[in-house]
Amino acid sequence: MQRLLRRPFFIRLFHWEYWSFGAVYTWIYPIWIFLAFRTRSFFFFAAANPSIKNGGFLSESKKDIHDIMPPRLYPPTMHFTVGESGDKVAQQLRGNGFDYPLIGKPDTGGRGRGVVLLANENELRAYTAKTTVDFHIQKFIPYKNEAGIFYYRYPGEKSGRVSGIVRKEFLTVTGDGKSTIRELLLKNDRFRLQIESLANIYGEYLENVLTNGEEKLLVPYGNHARGAKFLDDSHLVDAALEQRMNDICLAIKDFYFGRLDIKYDNWEDFKQGKKFSVIEVNGAGAEPTHIYDPRHSIFFAWKEIVRHWFILNKISRMNHKRGHKYLTASEGLAMFRQDKEQSKKLLLMKD
Repeated sequence: MQRLLRRPFFIRLFHWEYWSFGAVYTWIYPIWIFLAFRTRSFFFFAAANPSIKNGGFLSESKKDIHDIMPPRLYPPTMHFTVGESGDKVAQQLRGNGFDYPLIGKPDTGGRGRGVVLLANENELRAYTAKTTVDFHIQKFIPYKNEAGIFYYRYPGEKSGRVSGIVRKEFLTVTGDGKSTIRELLLKNDRFRLQIESLANIYGEYLENVLTNGEEKLLVPYGNHARGAKFLDDSHLVDAALEQRMNDICLAIKDFYFGRLDIKYDNWEDFKQGKKFSVIEVNGAGAEPTHIYDPRHSIFFAWKEIVRHWFILNKISRMNHKRGHKYLTASEGLAMFRQDKEQSKKLLLMKD
């Protein structure tokens, strides 16, 4: 029975954090419908962050978001159009002082799809050749910690609030001197779900044996869909953190609602504005990802999602009164079609 329960199907079945989007959200859609009637628009979220396409709900461009941010906040980044040659990309990166390792990311998309660590120029060229969408190359930030911090601010207010913090544990295995990396992965239910994608990345390397106590970081970015463990650190919210987040978010044009994914060296330095970098800005479509802490129930998750929906709705209504538009029905449906097409393209990019 124990062996049966450790099969991927049952791991996902008995741990709601692995359920599909529809399985989690379908039960609370009536609340979204209520909010839509309240605003007379199913696409009210577009007014939440007026300077970001669709308010940052779907299909927003990371390049466009970088354009409304001070460069000091995010890692040095270069943006490229799909189809550019590997020679040209490598040449431009060298000319701008980019050293390896680097991170390759699609310009639009989410859930870690198409995000790759590039250790050398050969891997960069391979990534450039297989990418199916516009993309950017970013300097890898070596800070050892990553957090997702949810922030909101009501229009007209001079400061906002932090409504949740998620700390991310990267997918790392520790050797025992006997087991292969693959065997170590099989001992952890969370890692077991990632073996197929890790095999695509590492191949025969997974058959290596790590020495006793040796750690190997296999996925160097904090994405839940790629095996990172999410832990709720919302108890760390204090005045110093909210001041730091206000300093950051007020520097992003017309940003009122969303989650910032931040890499940092240590928490106290980050609160003082030292040794950190914003690696992702997620707008109206952002989830309060502290809900994915394995200690939380699906009922806690529903409560937090709904709480943030009400905040999103209020901000959108306030911005609408200030002259910012919701999407029309045709614009909203076009957004979903565009996202569907983008998802198909990203599926063509194998790890």
